[in-house]
Order: sequence, then structure tokens, then C-alpha cells
Amino acid sequence: MPPRLARRLWRHHLPLFLLSAGGAFALYVTRDYSDVLMRLSFSTAWPALVLLTLTLLIGPWRLLKGKTSAVSLDLRRDIGIWAGITGLLHTGIGQCVHLRGRPWLYYVYEKWNAHVVPLRHDIFGFCNFAGLFAALILLMALATSNDASLRALGNTSWKSLQRWNYACFALAGFHTFGYLVGIERLNPAFIAVAALCVIVAAGLQWAGYRGRIVSQTVRNGTK
Repeated sequence: MPPRLARRLWRHHLPLFLLSAGGAFALYVTRDYSDVLMRLSFSTAWPALVLLTLTLLIGPWRLLKGKTSAVSLDLRRDIGIWAGITGLLHTGIGQCVHLRGRPWLYYVYEKWNAHVVPLRHDIFGFCNFAGLFAALILLMALATSNDASLRALGNTSWKSLQRWNYACFALAGFHTFGYLVGIERLNPAFIAVAALCVIVAAGLQWAGYRGRIVSQTVRNGTK
């Protein structure tokens, strides 16, 4: 095994696996849902959201610490891999929670001929489409989170694909708040956690952006 991969497995993937599995287990056993699938869906959603948030914090944090921006960082990539794994697991389980055996009804109305637009455009449909598109972006990011894809695509194209992570986070936010507020009406504590993820990610991204603009201005002024 190459030394770099071995370091990533021990320093990144093992801790991320333990944290993801431990967090999911804690959420699973503390829920009072009688349905196993609902528990599994809930317990995989939150580790995915937190990990996705972390992927957006590393870049701006480095900039604020005075470090240079990098196309690819092993830590950010490995956190993204586990965000993809938990997010896709949540998506797969989630298709079986509300409409057992009829997952297409998450996206189209059962009596489709009674609607001018058969695609669901209620809050339930909006949340599900947002989650589906977020999952597709996660799948794309997960499939290209490797050195082979980076070499094949080149730095610019690879980074352009990975920047879809911002759209994924926004869609995941719509999906989360839609379910929390409009459908399941869960404990306000979970709404606060989701809001905190959004505020911290958006705030640090803005701070990193401002820091980058200031640095560029200073460099241009010294030329």
C-alpha cells in the first residue's frame, strides 16, 4: 500500500468512519420512531449534513490562516468521500420510508392525470427533488474524488466539478429545512443544528472570499 494512502486510511478514513457510524448509532437508538427505516433515514441524514458542512469550512479556514488555496486537499477530499457515502446511504433508505414499494410517488402524483403538471410541486415533492439532485451531485463528486480523475480531467476541470459541492449544500439545506419545518415538524433543536450548519458554512465562506479579495488587492498594489 502506498504510504500516502496508508496515512489517509489511518488518519482520515478510520476516524471519519468511527465518527459517522457512532453519530448515526447515537441518533438511531435515541429516536422514538417505531419504524426501523425511519430511524435509519434520520440517523444517516445528520452525519451527511455535518460532513458536507465541514467540506466547505476547510478551504476558507486555510485562507484565513494565511495558507495558500489548493486544488485538492486529502483531508477535504476524504471528508467529502464520507459525506457522499452517508448522503447516498440516506438517499437510498429515504426512498423506502414514506411510500413503501412506490418510490416514484416521491416525484410524481399518484393520480398524475388529475394534474396539469404530473411532477410533484407541493412541499413534499420540492424536498424530494432537492434531495435527489443533491444526491446526484454527491455521486458525481464521490466518483471523481480520486487521483486518477484529477489526472484525467486536469486541475481546472476537476475543480469545476468539485465546486458543484456548493450547489449540493444548498439543495441539501432546502431538503433538510423542508422536511424539518414543512413535513415532519421535528424538535426545534434539530432546526437549530441545521441552521447552525448553514450559518457557519456561509459565514466562513464569505470571510474566506473577503480575505481572498483583500489579498489580491494587496498583491496588485505592490506590483
